[in-house]
Amino acid sequence: MKKKIVSLLIAGAMCVTALAGCGSTSSDSSDDSTSTASESTDEVTDVTLTVMTPSEDQDDANGNWLQTECDKFAEEHPEYNITWEFVQTSEADAKDTILQDPEAAADVYMFANDQITDLVEAGAIAKLGGDAEEYVKSSNSDAIVATVTYEDSIYGVPYNPNSWFMYYDKRVFSEEDVTNLDTMLEKGKVSFPLSNGWYLAAFYAGNGCTFYEDGTVEDAGIDFSDEKATPVTEYLVNLMSNANFVADSDDGSVGLAGLADGSVNAFFNGNWNYDAVCEALGGEENVGCVQLPTFTIDGQEVQMKAFLGSKAIGVNPNAENQAAAVALATFLGGEDAQMDHFTMRAQCPTNTTVAADAEVQANAACAALADVAANTSIAQPIFGMSGYWDAATAFGEAIINGDTTLANAAEATAEFNEQINGSVVE
Repeated sequence: MKKKIVSLLIAGAMCVTALAGCGSTSSDSSDDSTSTASESTDEVTDVTLTVMTPSEDQDDANGNWLQTECDKFAEEHPEYNITWEFVQTSEADAKDTILQDPEAAADVYMFANDQITDLVEAGAIAKLGGDAEEYVKSSNSDAIVATVTYEDSIYGVPYNPNSWFMYYDKRVFSEEDVTNLDTMLEKGKVSFPLSNGWYLAAFYAGNGCTFYEDGTVEDAGIDFSDEKATPVTEYLVNLMSNANFVADSDDGSVGLAGLADGSVNAFFNGNWNYDAVCEALGGEENVGCVQLPTFTIDGQEVQMKAFLGSKAIGVNPNAENQAAAVALATFLGGEDAQMDHFTMRAQCPTNTTVAADAEVQANAACAALADVAANTSIAQPIFGMSGYWDAATAFGEAIINGDTTLANAAEATAEFNEQINGSVVE
């Protein structure tokens, strides 16, 4: 059997664990909904599985979630004698790492769902069927299933809703205040990453701008037409002149630091920074988490709407043992593993059973993320966005730097609309 070589460019922590090392003598098979492995345990197959996850999932300080789950998987699958190889790469960077050499890349990997199209075209992600497909469809909301569906096929096991919400300091804002951004700006400091297209889109989507209609109609394009988008650009220009508005950095570090020193009282980010926000605000009791607020254009309240995607677990079609790889991917996105992800790293689940758990529902970040998914979000397209991201960064920076003004807002917006639809001729 050909031995898979993982590029040194992506090599991270490595652990070799044979089944015997797990200390298991169990012969119980896993639940049929989370495995495609053979039911027979009479013959043991030597298997090497390379798994790529963010470093945080392999950190002893977080309970080493990945090793914990892989040990459990090995115990439940005595038909495999497993050698583990672990690689560290964030979900956001998964595509870039995998596409360097799909044949040598990880067998199972975590990725952001908007990478599916590129991964499919490169032959770097397997279509899921059978029990794995059924598990994805039966254990997630329709909105989450849609995030891993491409051309009517499932290409990943979701485990975390990929969106964002608003954190706020309860000592500054009331629950009523945080329903409207303009009200908040009268009482305290609000930061927002205008040069990050993932966040910037929320203002435009709120006023009727669309991304491929509902995120699935490729021919529809991105609609930032003048009557919908220009009033938003003008609003953002005025926002920059508000002394209580702080332009956050793309990675949120400015806003997070501002929460700690008091120069920021509200911060738009995701559940991955919940612990950091609690620390910055001096304790969980001071932290509010809520769905996106409205803002006011021409006297009318409009609702900010965040992109909704997912983080998912994919299988490399080049994996030497597809059955084991699919079984592992489904296991890592399974009910027990998602609950462990929540307790170890406060990662909010997509699995509807886990999401209904009392402990999960009591988590303010997960509750806010669920509200965003249900009330203040739009589907994040999995195609046609490559031109949007860089253009949005430049567009947002122009607003921040004062290059875009009320006088030229319509012209700047029209040029942006052309850029993101790929119609600008150099």
